[in-house]
Amino acid sequence: MRQLSALKEETQRWRKLEQRVKDLAELVDISLEEEDLSMEEEVRSEADRIEAEVERLDFLLLLGGEHDRRNAIVALHAGAGGTESQDWAEMLLRMYVRWAERRGFRTEMLDTSPGEEAGIKSAMLEINGDYAYGYLRSERGVHRLVRLSPFDSDHARHTSFALVEVLPEADETTELKISPDDLKVETFRSSGPGGQGMQKTCSAVRVTHLPSGLVAQCQSERSQYQNKEIALRVLQARLLEQEQIKRAGERAKLKGEHQSAAWGNQIRSYVLHPYRMVKDHRTGLETGDTTSVLDGDLDEFMEAYLRSQIGKTK
Repeated sequence: MRQLSALKEETQRWRKLEQRVKDLAELVDISLEEEDLSMEEEVRSEADRIEAEVERLDFLLLLGGEHDRRNAIVALHAGAGGTESQDWAEMLLRMYVRWAERRGFRTEMLDTSPGEEAGIKSAMLEINGDYAYGYLRSERGVHRLVRLSPFDSDHARHTSFALVEVLPEADETTELKISPDDLKVETFRSSGPGGQGMQKTCSAVRVTHLPSGLVAQCQSERSQYQNKEIALRVLQARLLEQEQIKRAGERAKLKGEHQSAAWGNQIRSYVLHPYRMVKDHRTGLETGDTTSVLDGDLDEFMEAYLRSQIGKTK
């Protein structure tokens, strides 16, 4: 029923746009017949608005993947490099939160593991909004930062890496059913900020899916029950992604394409020294406005990637 409702909504948008075009054409015909040019400005303005709406709806057609309309879970992992990479992972986390705020999406921090001195070792963020996963799937991969280190007394130039994973949130009607017998649930003491109560009780939860070996854990909540619920949601999302990868691999074999591993694929570089530039290595798109990008202005990069995938496997 949800899928049917979504399709009806999408159809209605195109039907309404079709009616606007008909109305505008009639207005133009009347103006020409009566040789009345007083409506010219209004006609041009409406034509521009229709054109912008067509471009927007045309772009949404790129988000036609099986799970593109769903909420997204974004997992970030600092690469090798200690504090430098951990700080970079936190910068990326802020970037995605700001991107979500720009779109009016709701964010919820599911789990975070703070770094020793600064930044984060890892974090898991849920982003709720229409087509959140469809947009954010363009962000999965390795992100590279080049800058003068604020943690180096010599202010030397450092290169840092962080991995971004993007998972579609599994909904209640998902075909993935997890048997309790397939789960190994472990509890342990939480680490990091949160008060002594968090650290003295075994509130953190780690859930392992035995058939696949996939693991999800959460320690951000004080309640063991809440942490288990979040870990199960993440585990279900990972299983859903694994199923996607399996299907994509089967399609790739039929097409004769080579599928490379996600880790190690440097998708984008953010250079803050000796010059300022953000470049996406998959599309070639680049900009010198690094501040805006790190403040969440990612739509141009996302759109360029999605357009580059036309005709390719999603």
